[in-house]
Parts: sequence; C-alpha cells; structure tokens
Amino acid sequence: MNSQTQQALEQALKGPEFERRVKRRNLKDSASAFGISIGGVGVIMAVLLIMFFLLYVVLPLFVPASVDKKSEFIVPGSKAQHTLYYGMDEYQETALRFTESGEMVGFKVADGQQISAERLPLNGESITAFTVVSEADNLLAFGLSGGGVLLAKYGYSVSYPNDVRTITPKVEFPFGEDIIALANSKIVKLAVKQNESDIVFVYQQAGSSQLQVKQFGKIESMLSDNLILEEGYASSVNANGNVDWLLLDGSMRNLYLIGKSGVADYFDLSDLENPRLVQHLNLLPAGEQLTVARFLLGDYSLMLGSDKGVVYQWFPVRNQHNEFALQSIRSFKVGESPISAIAIEKGRKGFATTDDAGAFNLFHSTAERHLNESQVSQQPAVFVTLASRGDGALVETADGELVHYQIENHHPDVSVSSLWGKVWYEGYSEPDYVWQSSSASSDFEPKFSMTPLTFGTLKAALYSMLFAVPIAVLAAIFTAFFMDKKTRQWVKPSVELIEALPTVILGFLAGLWLAPYMEAHLPGFFSLLIVVPLGIVAFGLMWAHLPEKIRLLVPVGKRAILMIPVVIILGWLALQMSDPLENTFFDGDMRHWLTYSAGIDFDQRNAMVIGFAMGFALIPTIFSVTEDAIYNVPSYLINGSLALGASGWQTLVGVVLPTASPGIFSAIMLGFGRGVGETMIVLMASGNTPLMEANLFEGMRTLAANLAVEMPEAAVDSSHYRVLFLSGLVLFIFTFVFNTLAEVVRQRMRRKYGSL
Repeated sequence: MNSQTQQALEQALKGPEFERRVKRRNLKDSASAFGISIGGVGVIMAVLLIMFFLLYVVLPLFVPASVDKKSEFIVPGSKAQHTLYYGMDEYQETALRFTESGEMVGFKVADGQQISAERLPLNGESITAFTVVSEADNLLAFGLSGGGVLLAKYGYSVSYPNDVRTITPKVEFPFGEDIIALANSKIVKLAVKQNESDIVFVYQQAGSSQLQVKQFGKIESMLSDNLILEEGYASSVNANGNVDWLLLDGSMRNLYLIGKSGVADYFDLSDLENPRLVQHLNLLPAGEQLTVARFLLGDYSLMLGSDKGVVYQWFPVRNQHNEFALQSIRSFKVGESPISAIAIEKGRKGFATTDDAGAFNLFHSTAERHLNESQVSQQPAVFVTLASRGDGALVETADGELVHYQIENHHPDVSVSSLWGKVWYEGYSEPDYVWQSSSASSDFEPKFSMTPLTFGTLKAALYSMLFAVPIAVLAAIFTAFFMDKKTRQWVKPSVELIEALPTVILGFLAGLWLAPYMEAHLPGFFSLLIVVPLGIVAFGLMWAHLPEKIRLLVPVGKRAILMIPVVIILGWLALQMSDPLENTFFDGDMRHWLTYSAGIDFDQRNAMVIGFAMGFALIPTIFSVTEDAIYNVPSYLINGSLALGASGWQTLVGVVLPTASPGIFSAIMLGFGRGVGETMIVLMASGNTPLMEANLFEGMRTLAANLAVEMPEAAVDSSHYRVLFLSGLVLFIFTFVFNTLAEVVRQRMRRKYGSL
C-alpha cells in the first residue's frame, strides 16, 4: 500500500464524518436488535396469551361446587306429619310439600310463608304407600288403604299481578280424580312407571308375600283432557324375604325387591304375563344395612345408601351369555353416619345425600366427583330435594327445620378420571373410553373421554407419516445429491407446488373418490407396495446391463425422468392385478374375507385412506426442508470425501446425511406437527368414529376434526364447550412439548455432527 493510499484510508477512518457514520451504523444495529427482540417477545407473548385464554376457559371445569345457605325456617304445615315429597319451581321462589295425611302445602322458599293448601281427593282413605312415577314429569303415585292408587301431577301457575311475577303451586290429576282400584286391601309397597302408551303398577298388599303386576293401556278421553286406563296384562311375583323397597325401572322391565339387609330379588318383566327371577343377591358388603334406595336420573341405576355412610351404584349389565345381571359399578364414601336420604338432579347424573350427622353432600355419579359438603344442622337431616336445574336444594331436619341452599355447580360431569380413564356408563357391558357429547335424551350420560380423540390424532399422524416420510426423504436425497442442477430447478418447485393444494380438496377427493375406489381395489393397493419397489429395482438392473452407448444418451443427473413412466406403468399394473388377486386368494371379495374370515372390521373411510391422502399432503413439507438441508451441506466436505476415494453412496451415507441430519429431523417433525393439526382431510375421509383401535381398516376421530365438527353446535360456557377448549389446549401442549423435545434432539445432533 503506497503512502497516498495510506493517507486516504487514515482520513476516511478519522474525523467527524467517520464518527457520524459509526453512530448511524450503531443506531441501525441497535434498532434492528431492538426490533428483532420485540418481535420475538411479541411472538412468545401471543403464544402465552393463547395458552392463558385456553386455561381461562378450561379451568372452571375443575372448580368444585359452592353451596350457600339462603334461608332457614320451620317446616310449613304440620311438623307432626311425615313428609313424603318436596317440589320446587325452577326459579326457587315457591315450593310445595306433600305429607302422609294427603295435604299439599305451597310456600315461599325465601321465608317459608304458606301461600296455598290443598288436600288430595282420598275419599276418606289414608296414604299407605308412596312412589315417584317420573321426576321429570312431576308425576307422583299414592297407594291407599282401600287398595287403590291416586296419580297426581304437581306444577306451578305463573301470573303477573301489578307486573310482579307470582308463582303458585298447583296439583293436577292426569287420569282423573277417581282412585284407580287395584286391590281390595291396603297397599303397603308401590312402584309405578309409564311410557307413552302404557302404565305398569307393581304393588304389595298388607299381609301378602306376593307382589302383583298390572299393566294398563292409555286411552285419550273423548269428553275431557284426562286419560282413561284400560286394564291389560296381569301377573304376580313371590318375594323371598321382607320387601322394604320396591323399585321398577324406566323401561318397565326390571323390577327390584330389596330388603334392609341388602338382599334383593331382580325380576325380568319383559314378558309381563310370565315374570322371571334373574338374580337373588346381596347388594351390600357384610355387616352393612340399607337405609335408602332409589333410582338415579333415567331410572336405570340403583343408588343404595347404607348405615356406614356409603352410597353404592348398581345397574344391569349384559354378561357373556347376552343376559342381564346386576353389577356393582362404583361407590361413594359420604361419611361415618347412616345415609338418611338421596335426591337426584333432574337434568344430570348428579345426586345429593343427607345423613344422620346433619351433613349435606353433593356428588356426580359418572364423573365420580365429590363436589361439596355442608353441615346443615346438628340434628339428622331426614329429607332432601334438588331444584329442577340442580342449582338449589331443600333439606329438612329431624327437629322440623327446612333449609334452602343456593348451589353453583356448573360442570359436575367432568373430572380427570372421566376425561382420561375408563368409565362404566349405563348400558355398557364394561368400562370403556367413549366420546359421545350429546343425545336426544335428557337422562343421557355425557361421555367426554379425551383418550380416543388423542389416540385418533396420533393414529392419523402415524399412518400418514409411514406413507410420507420414506417417499419425501428419499426423493429429497436423490434430488439434492444426485440430480443435476437444471433438472432440480424444475423438480423442487413442482413438488412444493403440491403444498398449495387446499386440504379441503384433498379431503373431498379422498372421501368421495379414493375411499370407495380403494375399497373396490384393496388387493391392488396392497400389491402397489410390492410391485412398484420391485419393478423399480428390476428396471435399474436392466438399465445397468444396457450397452454403455445407450446409457450415456441420458445424462446421469436426468435419469430420474425415465422413472416417471416406469412408476406410472407399474402402478397401473398393480391395480390391474386387483381382480385376479381377489378372485384367487379372497373368494372374489377381500372386504368380506377380512370381516368374516380374518375377523378384521372394515370401514370404507379408514386409516389407510388417511395414510394415502394426508401423507400426500405432508410430502411437500418434508421434501422441501430435507432437500434444502442436504443441498446446503458444504461442498468442500463432499469434494474432500470424493477426493479421498469414497464413492458417491459412501459420501452420502458417511458425510452428507450425518451433516444434514438436524435438518432432516426438523423436516420430519414439521411433517408430524402438520399431521397432528390437520383438520379437513381427516374430517372428510376418516369416518369421524372415536374408536380406540389401531386397525388399519377402521376410522378414527382426531382432536382437530372433533373441534371443527362440534364447536359450532356447543352451547357457550357449557361443559361440552369447555371440554372442546380443553382438547384445543391438549393439542397446544402436545405440540409445544413435542416441538421442544424435537429442538433439543436437533441441537444435540447439530453439536454431534457439526465438526464434520
């Protein structure tokens, strides 16, 4: 460097102008660093806000119920009279009380002020038996000393005098005020159930060990709104011991005769003329006595309270011989004092208990949740009833006090065990993982198991990755390492262009074209896995044995183009082999053979369809990232390996793949992440069946597809709504954890192979 140049350089690096340039550069660097930091922090904050919002929606699912005492007063009516039943309107403003003398007392819930009083038309007879026909319909039955039965339905009339809502309890008689004559002597035990066309009475007369069963048909009266009963079938059953509780289930086919010792007779009344004893068994452990027995909502499950403070749930289950038998399902430990009363919710599988220690407890049966415990009084709490919406309760104590509770219990039907564990649902032969969020029946058990949805998500991602990863990674290796640059410039964008296809179109094609075509050509699709690879190898061997002059006509980097027609022909040939293979090995119908000979269930929209369709959608993502990782391996590493005498394959295996392995691993993880979150393809082509089956020929339901299907119909803030948000949170956490682990593995691989 001459002196003139040296002098110019020193002038450029000194002086005010140079300092201004340095300041401007430092300012730009600081601004860039600040902007990048703000962007990074913003992304992290956005992710955290999403997570916090999901948690905000989900956390109320696990909040226990709150029970607040609103009022306490003396029992309306005569304290000396035994209470048969309480009813309360949905606004919890008024309630009514039925007593053993046949009096119906209406009163205000706020202070116990009596607002009405009626007597049932007993025609001089006394009430000797009582049963609830239908909690949902407010229908009650009273057995009388003369051998008759009176059916009464309570309700509430609403008026607005002076623009103030006034609710008054009332009693109606849907079958008329006339007593239904069943026997000629006192009825001491009574069970009544009805459906749209029939009503069945089961009763026991004083001094008799037999129980009579009578069925009546309902006929609409031409002269009034009342129904007329026409006697039909009649039969009887013999009791094997004392009958303290007589219970007939909602289907009117299961009859239970239960004694205080816990010994029960279970009769099948499906043939009313010939009742059949199904079981004679003990429902309680040794040393326990039964104190209360009643049905849960739906009149299917028996809820049995014992003198040891435990509530047991039983219901009929089909055994291996396809016959029903009573099965102990679960138990709830309430306390140490005897259970005195059980009340059920009218819209959910929840129930409340009171005991001789004066405690009030709230449970949910399916979720096995103990939601709340409150001390009502130091005296025994002898009766409890729940409001129609489950948001209130009336508790009567032994000293004649009536306590009104306000209840906040929004999501009792969700628990960790019901979300992730096996649950024994009513009507199921064994505990199972089930997702079934809605039903037309009000006594339905919501089934919110997340396990089949999570399993389906992993199943869909796994089968699609099995199809996509080998094709994408091997294609990327060939394109980046063996293909010439000019051909690569055409191939890579063409493959990446597939990613622009809307997944809804792929799902549409998979569901409406690929699934039925695959079902009709199953052997052909399986032969693809054999014919195409073997055909490619055979073509390669044949090409290697061609004269060198012919082989040199096609440059090495362009020879992959020759495989396009070969693969097409081989694929066509494999599919053409479908019918011959099906006729030869599967008696002309592979689906029938799979189902009836191999015992493998087959659904047209299955995991195999998802593997092909979603795998096709994942190939561009995996291919593009893998190809970039391999292509960007430093050329000096490749040239050095080749210069040392290694072949192209040896260089690929020993140098290129280890160096590019972090990028290849990232590509696979990106593909898996997209597979987990894919919605439309799975929604349209999987059948959306929430099954816990790894069977390739059965469908699945994924978390993402379930969100897309059910979120529009979920009531805001309902348990269903919040569980759907929980599934979104599960997806979020799963993706976060899996990507974090993937990044840790990738960094380890980078450190391990970075020195090559």
